[in-house]
Amino acid sequence: MAGPGDRTPTGERLPGIDPEPGDEERIVCHVDMDCFYAACERLREPRLRGEPVVVGMGYEPGDSTGAVATASYEAREFGVESAQAITTALERLPRRESSDDEGDTGGSGDTAFYRPVDLDFYSEVASEVKDILHDCADVVREVSIDEAYLDVTDRTAWEVADGLARHIKQRIEREVGVVASIGVAPNMSAAKVASDHDKPDGLVVVRPEDLREFLAPLPVEEIHGIGPVTARTLRDAGIETAGDLATASRTELVDRFGERGGELHDRARGVDDREVTPRGLPKSFSRESAFGDPVTDAEPKREQVRTLAQAVADRAQREGALYRTIGIKAVEPPFEVNTRERSLSGPVEDAELLESTALDLLREFADVPVRKVGVRVSNLVFTEREQASLDAWPGTADTSPYRPPAARRDDGDDETGDDGTGEETGEDGRRTVGTSPDGQSSLTDF
Repeated sequence: MAGPGDRTPTGERLPGIDPEPGDEERIVCHVDMDCFYAACERLREPRLRGEPVVVGMGYEPGDSTGAVATASYEAREFGVESAQAITTALERLPRRESSDDEGDTGGSGDTAFYRPVDLDFYSEVASEVKDILHDCADVVREVSIDEAYLDVTDRTAWEVADGLARHIKQRIEREVGVVASIGVAPNMSAAKVASDHDKPDGLVVVRPEDLREFLAPLPVEEIHGIGPVTARTLRDAGIETAGDLATASRTELVDRFGERGGELHDRARGVDDREVTPRGLPKSFSRESAFGDPVTDAEPKREQVRTLAQAVADRAQREGALYRTIGIKAVEPPFEVNTRERSLSGPVEDAELLESTALDLLREFADVPVRKVGVRVSNLVFTEREQASLDAWPGTADTSPYRPPAARRDDGDDETGDDGTGEETGEDGRRTVGTSPDGQSSLTDF
C-alpha cells in the first residue's frame, strides 16, 4: 500500500512503489468551452466577434420571450446573465433594432446581437471538439455539449502536463475556431475547479502537492458540487472558504447534509476517488481537418478526405465497431456546414469502401471553396463478428443535404449534476439547476 512515506521530499514516488487505483497520481483534465453558444454564433457570423452576443432559449428573432442561454463576456458587462429572462436582458442591453444597425459594429451604442439557440449547429461544432479530445486522451467522459473530463495519466507526466493541456487548447482553437478553458488536477472535482478558476481562455494546472493550498482560500461555492443553497447554509454556519470546510467537523456535515456532507468535506480537502469513465458506447467516429485558407481545387480536398477516411477506418477497427452509415462534411466559408451521408444495406468494417464512398460524396464539392473537410461513420454496431463486406451489396441511398436550422426552441436548462455543471441537490431531495461559473447553460450530450 502506498503512503506518504513512499515519496521523496519533492513529492515524487519512490522507485518500486506502485500507485494504487484512484490515488493522487492520476492526471485529469476538465475541458470547458468558453461561452460556447455565443462562440458558435461567431463562427457562423464573424462580424459578431468582439461584440455583445446574447443567445436565448425559447427565443425567436425580434421577440422578447424566452431566457438567456448564454451571454458573451461583453454582454455580461451590462448585467446580462445566464437563465435571465430575455425581457430583463433587453432592458439592460437593448437589441440592435435593424439589420443596418446589426451591420454597424462600430457606433451602435450599448446594444447586442440576440440570437436563438440552434442546438443542431452547436452539436456540429461540438463534435469537432469531441474528436480532438478523443484523439488526445485514452479516456474521455463527455458531460455536456460544452464540457468533458479527460484521464491523460498514460499520455503525460505531471512535469509536462501543462504542455499537453496547452496542446489541446491550441488544437481546439486552431482547428475548430472556439476557445476552451482547461483545468488539470489529480481528480475530477479539482480539475473542474481549476478550469473555472481563470476563465476565459484559462489554463490552470494544480499538482498533487499543491492541491490543498490551491483550494483552501477559495470561496466555498467554488467547490465542485456546492450551489447557492448549500453555500448559504454553510456560510450561516461560519464556513466561508474551502479551507474552512476542510477543517470542519465531518460528523456535523454528515448530520446536516447526509452522505453528501462527507463528499463535500472530501472535495474541500482535494479528495475525490471517482474514475473518469465514458458514458456508454460512442455513436459515431469522425475526423476533420481544416485548410489554412479555403481550397477550391478538387485534388487537395480529395487527398485530405483519403487521409481522414483511413484514420476513421483505423479507429473503428481498434474499437471493434462496424458501421452502417458513411458521411462527409464540407465547410464553406465562413462557416456553412454541409453534410452528405450514404446508408449501407448492413454494417461493415471496410476501409476501401469507406474511402471510396467518402470520395464519391465529396464530388458535389469538387469546385466549391472549402475551409474544412471531415469523414464520419455512424450507426455503429459493437459485437464480435466475422468480417463483413458490402463490395457486392446493392441498395445504398443518399440522405438529403443537412443545413443547420435557423432555431430550435428549448424550454430551459437540462444540466447534469454528477460532473459539476452547476446542479445541486436541495434539502428536500429535489434537483435545483444553476449555471456554471462560465455562465453557460449546459445541455447534455457533448
